[in-house]
Amino acid sequence: MVTAPPGSAVPRLVVAAPSSGSGKTTVATGLMAALTARGLAVSPHKVGPDYIDPGYHALATGRLGRNLDAYMCGPGLVGPLFANGARGCDIAVVEGVMGLYDGAAGEGELASTAHVAKLLRAPVVLVVDASSQSRSVAALVHGFVSWDPEVRIGGVILNKVASDRHEALLREAMDSVGVPVLGVLRRAPRVGVPSRHLGLVPVAERGSEAVGAVAAMAAQVADGCDVEALVGLARSAGVLSCAGWDAGEVLASSPLPPRPVPSPGAAPPDPAAGPRPRPRTPDGPRRVAVAGGAAFTFSYAEHTELLAAAGAEVVVFDPLRDEELPEGTGGLVIGGGFPEVYASELSANEGLRKSVAELALSGAPVAAECAGLLYLCRELDGLPMCGVLDASARMSDRLTLGYRDAVAVSDSALAVAGTRMRGHEFHRTTVEPGAGAAPAWGMRTPERRVEGFVKRGVHASYLHTHWAAEPGVARRFVERCRTS
Repeated sequence: MVTAPPGSAVPRLVVAAPSSGSGKTTVATGLMAALTARGLAVSPHKVGPDYIDPGYHALATGRLGRNLDAYMCGPGLVGPLFANGARGCDIAVVEGVMGLYDGAAGEGELASTAHVAKLLRAPVVLVVDASSQSRSVAALVHGFVSWDPEVRIGGVILNKVASDRHEALLREAMDSVGVPVLGVLRRAPRVGVPSRHLGLVPVAERGSEAVGAVAAMAAQVADGCDVEALVGLARSAGVLSCAGWDAGEVLASSPLPPRPVPSPGAAPPDPAAGPRPRPRTPDGPRRVAVAGGAAFTFSYAEHTELLAAAGAEVVVFDPLRDEELPEGTGGLVIGGGFPEVYASELSANEGLRKSVAELALSGAPVAAECAGLLYLCRELDGLPMCGVLDASARMSDRLTLGYRDAVAVSDSALAVAGTRMRGHEFHRTTVEPGAGAAPAWGMRTPERRVEGFVKRGVHASYLHTHWAAEPGVARRFVERCRTS
């Protein structure tokens, strides 16, 4: 019987590129699917905060796609989060972000693909868009190889190659660099995945089309790449000296929320009352409803794991189909996604909009990020939404994108005022006003401003956060479910 190695020892490689648009997603997703087709248990990962690529990774492997973000979670959590996802797997494939050395603005290598590769002690395969060049590809690869000696580029995959003659010229040029060519992919429009205003169209919206796209990527990688050589490269990764992250363990070692968790109308605490016992839950775990379906696809796997470890029963519902919240809902999480694409359908679901508004009015905890913020507004592009917030949302021509350093301004169901967290924004919408009387966050970068809304148990903001960086957020939320 063959036993899979622990997550910290799983063979792994990082799929990177000189720039965005070079073909990382095609190669990474295709390789994941090709390896899965060979009977291997593949652990899929994505560098950075992106939610969409992990959906394709999950489709390719049958396992949750997980993010590795050294900015939001800190460099020290990259290894443990990787090892958690890779438990029981035969191999891991990590898709990079942007260009290999591109990281958080003004922060050097922080959160770049190169940074994460070093943290994981993983070799890198560089995907190069070889269209419109021949011998120059050698100079390009040489520059990337020599830029940081601690980054081990173990091979190159040449993408968008036009012909046999073009391939021969590229291979001849690469002979002088000393980096093996591990694959050559020809131009193939059928592998393309449709995009729109925030990147690729998520898997949940494409159904069988997404399955076909992943199958096409797998076929292209299997036909054009030396898969055995790529597996051999993955096996050269160093062993990580860290244990896998575990939601239950991190919550057990984290402090209880500051007492008491705010509740509308509650009397202030008595400082002389002594240590606060854990609340009794005679009815068992509190049910936390998490929005899903095609309109709300943005979520990190660790969030629901932390909620469950904190004692919640997590139930996923679809705001496009379900006419009311799940029975017994004591808390609500609405993550990111594309409500602007489904505004008419969301607006038409009056029963659910009413159910959400009633829950929020009751003081129950509601955590809403980006798309969730829009859904709680009075209207979105002129169509009625839940009306929990006295604010109006609309589509915008301006893309708001980037990492943020933030501090909680108001006590809420998620955090006490003064809690510092890092997150990111990613949207083409705007909300007026941008902050309520009790703002959610004070942004420290890139400019100082307040943003978001805290109202009763509601915490709504454009800021996407990763709760693994601050697991007490999940504990505080679930305790608020019990006391509201």
